[in-house]
Amino acid sequence: MALGTILTAQLMLQMDLLIVIVALPQIQAELGFTPAGLTWVLNAFALAFGGLLLLGGRLGDIYGQVRVFRIGIAIFVAASVVGGLAGSASVLIAARVLQGVGAALAGPSVLALITTMARDEAERNRGLSLFIAVSSVGASAGLILGGALTDLASWRWSLLTNVPVGLIVLLLIGSLVKETSRKPARLDVSGAVTATLGSVALVYGFLGAADHGWFADNTLASFGAAVVLLAAFLYTEKRIREPLLDLSLLRNCMRAGGLVGMAMIVGMNFSMLFLIVQYLQQVLGFGSLVTGLAFLPLTATVFVATHFIPRLIARFGPRPLMTGGTVLVAASMLGFAALDDGGVYVPFVVVPMIVHAIGIALVFVPGTVAIMDGVPDEHAGAASGLLQMDQQIGGALGIAIIAAVYAGEAVPDDFSAGLGAAFVVGAVIALLATLVTLVTIGAKRRGGKGNLRQPVIHL
Repeated sequence: MALGTILTAQLMLQMDLLIVIVALPQIQAELGFTPAGLTWVLNAFALAFGGLLLLGGRLGDIYGQVRVFRIGIAIFVAASVVGGLAGSASVLIAARVLQGVGAALAGPSVLALITTMARDEAERNRGLSLFIAVSSVGASAGLILGGALTDLASWRWSLLTNVPVGLIVLLLIGSLVKETSRKPARLDVSGAVTATLGSVALVYGFLGAADHGWFADNTLASFGAAVVLLAAFLYTEKRIREPLLDLSLLRNCMRAGGLVGMAMIVGMNFSMLFLIVQYLQQVLGFGSLVTGLAFLPLTATVFVATHFIPRLIARFGPRPLMTGGTVLVAASMLGFAALDDGGVYVPFVVVPMIVHAIGIALVFVPGTVAIMDGVPDEHAGAASGLLQMDQQIGGALGIAIIAAVYAGEAVPDDFSAGLGAAFVVGAVIALLATLVTLVTIGAKRRGGKGNLRQPVIHL
């Protein structure tokens, strides 16, 4: 019951990343968004969520994961009410920012609670597997639910459905989940400010690159600010007694490699969703509901595949699974690269979609295990925030790169023209993730029980 309650919240948070994407035309028509302003329905959430994840994770470590989780869910629910009832574009954008704030507070506590509640390694791996299953299917499930609600009722229900779910989670969590031990510490204010502003600047730079190009003034200014702020953050964290992020977490080679590989594959997954949603609607002529339902093979395959992965991790360790998963993601991207105006959903979309689903399941579950392995309980929230920030930045970077490649090959009134080049680049990035995995992820010890070599790198 406790795990189910926590994972229900995680599903709700993940679905809200993309639940409104299929409803954007209706939102634009009703609230009067400009074409450029419409992107902020997605970007406002992404910026607040990605920028505050490190702070949210650290607050959970200091003040208790359950307490911070409940505060985050309460903010998220209240923002969902405001967004669902919004009468103007500005109110909806503000509500999406608040949703991102709530998600950033609650999100790291989800993973931290799963790892700290587990009584042994097998239970932890099962919990992480379910966490990844829910997280992985959340985006595609959001497309399905968003399409259904938009077609059958209104886009507003894409936000208002969070209210009953969030209230149930708030009612149950206190009685089902024991509060974690608090770690009395002073909050690293300078680290929180530089990490938050640096992360926001970095994500905004990637979003700006996708919209305006890599060399636009706003894009370059955002990246410059991100470099300065994140450098200041690292400088501060190395010298402060109680840092926002203990940099020793990054000295583990397997954890660092897992973060890099995870970011690359998350980026390719978000890029696939970004392009295939448009392909289904603009080329195949699918409506909102049918577009959402078209992702059912992805959702179902990920959910089923993750059921078997904990046993595979225990037997083989994460490296062969992650290596195979990155290769499958690369193969799926090459399959999508063959799409053109004459394509049909079956088999040209659904077959690479299933291959892609198996690939990301084989990457996300072992990758999360590799990243969270050996993290002390008192740093579980910070590590969880780091992992989820890594995924947000990876997703934004992936979309920026693939969108830029697509735009460079685009032809007016021919959506398929740029798909080949974009997805080929995606396949190359997935293969680079294969190389990172082979170099950094430790092998399972012979005769061991899932123990992993923990090489250390010095910062």
